[in-house]
Amino acid sequence: MLLLCLCLVAITDEVMPSMVGTNGSQDSKPFVIITWDFLNATQNAWKQLSSGGSAVDAVESAGSTCERDQCDHTVGWGGSPDENGETTLDSMIMDGPTLNVGAVAGLRRVKDAISVARRVLENTDHSFLVGEMATEFAKQMGFKEESLDSEWSQKTHNDWKANKCQPNFWLNVMPDPKNSCGPYKQVKRDVPNTGKHLINRENHDTIGIVAMDRNGSLAVGTSTNGLRHAISGRVGDSPIPGAGAYVDQQVGGAAGTGDGDIMMRYLLTYQAVEFMRMGLAPQQAAEETLRRILKRAHRSHIAALVVADKNGQYGLKSYYFYIKLMGIVLQAPRVLTLSEASLTV
Repeated sequence: MLLLCLCLVAITDEVMPSMVGTNGSQDSKPFVIITWDFLNATQNAWKQLSSGGSAVDAVESAGSTCERDQCDHTVGWGGSPDENGETTLDSMIMDGPTLNVGAVAGLRRVKDAISVARRVLENTDHSFLVGEMATEFAKQMGFKEESLDSEWSQKTHNDWKANKCQPNFWLNVMPDPKNSCGPYKQVKRDVPNTGKHLINRENHDTIGIVAMDRNGSLAVGTSTNGLRHAISGRVGDSPIPGAGAYVDQQVGGAAGTGDGDIMMRYLLTYQAVEFMRMGLAPQQAAEETLRRILKRAHRSHIAALVVADKNGQYGLKSYYFYIKLMGIVLQAPRVLTLSEASLTV
């Protein structure tokens, strides 16, 4: 039995440690792996699994906990306002045995994003609902419509506006996005935006979850409120199968976190699963997948993967010019602090 928590913290000039158990061994089912140090989410997911709940139950429980707790202001209501000051939610659940997916993106005025995603999974033949129509679907399923604003999100938005809308994500527009809030118009010459996008622990995509239940069934999921000050309507990797998370019962599963606009271009979680299908161990699959970004990156990015195979073996890897990777493995009845080992990619 395994309960695992992954924490990514930006610290200058630190190494990228690997993850090991007490003596190099790893237990199999059931387990749950969660990105970042969201311990309440991990523990609630574990309660589901240890009481006989399904992997999908565990994924939903972990995501719902973070949505309620507003983890790091990057999951759930009241966080990450877009450039218009609105918080919207993205979430996804994927079931390993069936490959079925339920996902929502740009969900407005409904707080329970991952539970709505589960309703898409279990109550429709579809995979993905977006925007206002996802909200209408949620209301039909009995979810409450309410504001996703908070004092924190409103203050964050107002402070950003007072700072001339810096940083932002506009390119090749006028007036100059480095010192203007727009509205913008397209220009045909290259006008780069060199402002800092501040994608870090406080502004990233996602809680990512990989779980296996007592029957050996796998599931993965994600939940996020996206990037702070993003252009309205922006959706990152989180709710997209193969980008934010992916699972195949015959192989294993993976979930990611980091710069969602970059991560979706590489389909990192799908690729990690495919590397395992080709025979790589989870740790090797995670490392080889992130090497693809390293080989082609033109600027610094943040990206991390948690990967587990169908036998419960796990691996994880982060990439960023300044990253420290830490974690805690809880194997009842002991709490084990992970060792650190420098890895090169």
